[in-house]
Amino acid sequence: MGGGREHGDAEGADAYDAEMRQVEELNRMAGPAAGGSARVTERMRHRGADLLVTGHALARVESLGEALTLISRLTDPTLPLCGQAVFRADRELLHCVGQLGLQEGEGDAYRLSLGTAHPATQVARTGRPVFLASPQEFRDRFPATWQLSDRQGYAAWAFLPLTTYGRLTGVWMAAFDAPVRMTGGLGAFLRTVAALLGQSIEQTYDEQADRALSQSLRSSMGRVGSGTEGLTVAARYLPTGGGLMVGGDWFDCIDLPSGRLGVVIGDVQGHDVQAAGLMSQLRTAIHAYAAEGHGPDAVLVRASHFLASLGEGRFATCIYLEADPATGTLRIARAGHPHPVLRLPDGTCLLKHVRGGLPLGLDLGEDDYPVSVVSLRENEILMLCTDGLIESGGHDMYSGWLRVRDALTPGGPDDVDGLADRLLNAVVAPHAGQPASFTEDDIALLLLRRDPSTAHEDATGRHLRLTLEQDQAQGLADARIELQGLLHDWARPEQVDTTVLLASELLGNVLIHTEQSAVLRADISGPQGHRRLRVEVTDRSDEVPHRRAPGELSSSGRGLVLLDLLAHQWNVRPEPEGKTVWFALDEDGPEEP
Repeated sequence: MGGGREHGDAEGADAYDAEMRQVEELNRMAGPAAGGSARVTERMRHRGADLLVTGHALARVESLGEALTLISRLTDPTLPLCGQAVFRADRELLHCVGQLGLQEGEGDAYRLSLGTAHPATQVARTGRPVFLASPQEFRDRFPATWQLSDRQGYAAWAFLPLTTYGRLTGVWMAAFDAPVRMTGGLGAFLRTVAALLGQSIEQTYDEQADRALSQSLRSSMGRVGSGTEGLTVAARYLPTGGGLMVGGDWFDCIDLPSGRLGVVIGDVQGHDVQAAGLMSQLRTAIHAYAAEGHGPDAVLVRASHFLASLGEGRFATCIYLEADPATGTLRIARAGHPHPVLRLPDGTCLLKHVRGGLPLGLDLGEDDYPVSVVSLRENEILMLCTDGLIESGGHDMYSGWLRVRDALTPGGPDDVDGLADRLLNAVVAPHAGQPASFTEDDIALLLLRRDPSTAHEDATGRHLRLTLEQDQAQGLADARIELQGLLHDWARPEQVDTTVLLASELLGNVLIHTEQSAVLRADISGPQGHRRLRVEVTDRSDEVPHRRAPGELSSSGRGLVLLDLLAHQWNVRPEPEGKTVWFALDEDGPEEP
């Protein structure tokens, strides 16, 4: 989720041109001083280059103290800098917020009302610099306050305005231990130093604010609970390598009424501090909507309107689900986010297709976030992640999914934290001599396990449950993919094709010949090589299927004929509401006709 490049390239070109003009101007300002020695003249000619180097370094400092130390390195015979102070203007008061080279406690004396007759307050009021070439000039122009700076060894001063965020916010004082004449471009040189210092302070404030925001958000995500009774949660977050400690990815767990658990994972477009700020607001909004008792679809609708109302022009993908620990029922709504992954107790991993709507914040007038119901059985684990886990390291969604599956499959379901760590290691650990690949995108990962109710839970079986609504044409393709995943290690590949064909026939019959939804159940039991597969399709229609003899060109009527030919067993079971058609295949059963 990133922005375009053209705008950034244009800005870079403009910055380069401005830098070149600055070098030319600084070289012009650093011309030979009248009456100076040849050595001093040569030094001043190099002042522009020195300042350019210092400017680049100032752009990377993390504190005001570092900035003042860098400026002090400009000291030479033509610039005998011996002390510096930075004053900040707060309302009606000017006070020292940083100093270098002053005596202990000297900075504390500079706490002045803006109405005081002092060179620093005059600069703060007028925005114009004040240069004082000698102690006598200081005494003559500011008789009431010159004693504040009457330190033995000071011979000249310069007080210059500091501009941050487009307005005057402070004053920089430069004190010299030898007489200085503000000629030969020295005054303009000091103004440039003050401008660079102001930019450095602005950037330092921004970075400190960004770090504070990042630390706060990352700390809050680290406090996500371990779940509730009957459900265990493990979560991991890995930030982008772009400098922030958090970006637009997040996850959250929310305690809901009646012992239910709300789980959310999302990704705001972008990897900058604006994305982090929007993520914080959106995360809080979703938490509030869920705590109010809204269902998953209503939570996402409200969250989408909220994000659009902020007017930032960004979108977010998201999955929100409600989990009932007593039954294992998950009610899931998805907004443009990658599908979850279901890990069965034996390690088989299925890409669990759930219905979804548009990403949040697009405000296209489509507020449809259908709710999918998934049953989580004991020792099954649902994995939710952002696209950084899948696509990092140059992978696409398919190859990235294979990497995730291979990392999630080994081991048992009891160590959820170990599974989470292994997933992250599969993505960020070096492979084949290549460096770690964690710098491309944020990664958020959350695992939700339904805990076993007894110590003797059978972990040898596999189970698949899904529901197809009448308006879900894509659901047939999703069902085929999940059945193939369930049978990924079946000993007889032709039976996998048979299963997909028969299940498609049964599901299609429900969707075509009734007005009901179709519920698919698939269960595998028994030891490897001798397993039995049972597939059931249930609907609420009372119309019982009948075997027909379709003509050669008929487009329907072959479902029960295929069951007779290909299934080892099949039947129709009446239900209190509707019916169930089922078939069974044995891994070591007879060959197909």
